[in-house]
Amino acid sequence: MTNDSTIRIYYDNPYQIEFTARIIDQVKQGDNWGLVLDRTCFYPESGGQPADKGWLDGVQVIYVSEEKDKIFHWVTQPLPGPQVKGKIDWSRRFDHMQQHAGQHVLSQSFYELYQAETLSFHLGEQTASVEIDLSQASYDLVQRVEERANQVIFENREIKTYFVSPSNLHQIPLRKPPKKTRDIRVVEVDKFDYSACGGTHPRRTGEIGLIKITRWEKIRQNIRFEFVCGRRALADYQRKTMVTRELVSLLNVHQEEIKESVQKTLAQVKQIRKKLNKAKGELSRYQAQEMASQAQTFFITEYYQDKTPEEVKFLARQIIRCGPYATLLATRVGGMIHVVMAVADELEINLRELQSLIGDIIKGKGGGSPTLLEFRGEKPDMFSQLVKEITQNFKKRYPNVLAEKGEKK
Repeated sequence: MTNDSTIRIYYDNPYQIEFTARIIDQVKQGDNWGLVLDRTCFYPESGGQPADKGWLDGVQVIYVSEEKDKIFHWVTQPLPGPQVKGKIDWSRRFDHMQQHAGQHVLSQSFYELYQAETLSFHLGEQTASVEIDLSQASYDLVQRVEERANQVIFENREIKTYFVSPSNLHQIPLRKPPKKTRDIRVVEVDKFDYSACGGTHPRRTGEIGLIKITRWEKIRQNIRFEFVCGRRALADYQRKTMVTRELVSLLNVHQEEIKESVQKTLAQVKQIRKKLNKAKGELSRYQAQEMASQAQTFFITEYYQDKTPEEVKFLARQIIRCGPYATLLATRVGGMIHVVMAVADELEINLRELQSLIGDIIKGKGGGSPTLLEFRGEKPDMFSQLVKEITQNFKKRYPNVLAEKGEKK
């Protein structure tokens, strides 16, 4: 260890939260200052574990990073020194201890049961995750892994840390060989898991509390499992209990009947939607016939405020089935405009020739076939201008569409 390296107090005692240290160096980077101390309780971000947070002389430490043997404590102002008093955020530290130790136990459980290696580990603010060398996963697999991992926790096994030289490393049954060639810090879950790790862990597995896998998904050719430990597992269980109680109250059923009740309700909703869509279709056909019969020309336009894009599209198709009509319909969707334009086949109009015009006026994108276009644009107030421009186009190229019905030849 060089003279300007930092002694890592958390290696020997991760439970120590306060310390005094001497400032070795201060470097300015942007608006922040990085302090190098001769000793520290602060863990720098490394190995999938986030950095500790806390205070130096009452000034908040916003981030902790590592460069070679130096640990930089980043603050928003320089400190006079030469001595400082530090204090870490214990709630955050213990949370990380629970999640990281839980990961060791979970990873070894995967390896012991399925010879599946851990490829990566991420400790987030809400959940942690491991990417496991498995091609598929099932609920039964997850249950087996959870049961084995929690068995190790309930046995309250000792968690030991020690350094091993490269020459003696072969004596330790490491789950994953380390990349470093110098002395390796080993975290051992008594007679269960041996991992090269520089992170913070509790003294015994019982302090992990509980491990619960909450979800899993395919990533690349592997499976990523999200999990929670300790206080996070308690918070997760509390949230889900509250949701369960609310569902029991809303559905007026027992907890064991929730699934069946939801399935029954969804089936009923599906039938209702089917009937509603049928009724909407009949209403749109009637509306299309009314619009066609009352229109003075063969060009029908309308701007709606309450229809969905699907309803407008269906209505446009019904209109052109009533005869040689061209129609330009639109509806508001949030702060946008959704435009549908359709023409009957017998008019022999290629709507693709109007794509640029529509897109430019409403500042939108879209497309379609020669007889039907759909666009979504940023200018909902430009519909009248769009009608005006297309009307001018039809006057020049398709005057029969704008002729009064009695005048069409």
